[in-house]
Amino acid sequence: MSKPVIFCVIGTRPEAIKVAPVMLEFMNFSDVCTPMLISTGQHKEILYKSLETFGLKPNVDLAIMQHGSTLAQVTCRALEGLDNLVAEYQPSFMFGQGDTTTAMVAAMDAFYRNVPFGHIEAGLRTDDVRNPFPEEYNRRICAVSANLHFPPTTWSRDNLLKENRDPSTIFVTGNTGIDAVLLAAEQKDQPWYPEHQGRVVLLTTHRRENWGEPQRQIATAAKRLVEKFPDVLLVAAMHPNPTVRDVLLPILGNHDRIKLIEPPEYSQFVKLMQRSNMILSDSGGVQEEAPAFGIPVLVMRDTTERPEGVTAGTAKLVGTNEERIFQEGSSLLGDEAAYKAMANAVSPYGDGKASERIRFLVLKSLGIETPEVPMWE
Repeated sequence: MSKPVIFCVIGTRPEAIKVAPVMLEFMNFSDVCTPMLISTGQHKEILYKSLETFGLKPNVDLAIMQHGSTLAQVTCRALEGLDNLVAEYQPSFMFGQGDTTTAMVAAMDAFYRNVPFGHIEAGLRTDDVRNPFPEEYNRRICAVSANLHFPPTTWSRDNLLKENRDPSTIFVTGNTGIDAVLLAAEQKDQPWYPEHQGRVVLLTTHRRENWGEPQRQIATAAKRLVEKFPDVLLVAAMHPNPTVRDVLLPILGNHDRIKLIEPPEYSQFVKLMQRSNMILSDSGGVQEEAPAFGIPVLVMRDTTERPEGVTAGTAKLVGTNEERIFQEGSSLLGDEAAYKAMANAVSPYGDGKASERIRFLVLKSLGIETPEVPMWE
């Protein structure tokens, strides 16, 4: 009997990071299965750089992106390309991760082709299907198609139960992003700004709903923090999208304590997070990763599908209003007690074994017994 083919489908940098430890785990059991890493190519250079951290590269890259593509065009190209691969390789199982267009397309094509589908990082929800856009819609579509749901926390599990998903298909695994960040932290140290003796504030902002005026307010608030606290060095990891850069560069450029850098390779970014004292971010992944190192995160969004960190005290939702971001940032940088309360809060997102749990559950669903790991609760 031939070994079952397992498709791990990714398209963006965050997916590459969070699927990498899952792919590595299945590769450890290549005697009983054939895992294939499929990239739609939503992101190109930064996706490949992230995979290099883990010694991986896609088995197939559909390279769908063209300049100025609409969401509909990305969806159509990804769906057609992936469907051709499914027809060729006849996978026994297919993964999607998170809330991207790629994940949604993987869920749709698995449904069309009657291939069992597993949703990694399932059950994250906001109250508004259009916020964040289009991510909230994407992850809800994934839930409709999934045969196995892998929520990272009990909160995300409960969201799926409220939607009447079959409880026997839902397994709390922890977040594979914690697996990835712990793997990256073990790699050779990357010194960041050893000449700077003061504090470092890291800024990452890229989300579509923050384009334009919200990002202008974010950048202005960050600059005001630098001006208020003379020991602070602001490091802005610049997303390659020109829509983002055209707003941030005029505000944050030409300041001796503001560093505008290209997106670092993932292991270097992990080291940069560890070097930071506080992070301003609209990234979902950063909300999960930074608490693993005791780094407070101010989340520059109006809603979050990761409220566990807010509840635990590792993150704070501050929106995109300039004055609110400035005041909350000033409170953390100026109040040692407030800072320690966030820095010492316990991460709710996982123990680094989510990928092992997913491997066990998927192979078991295919009739293959491998070592079991207790679920994350």
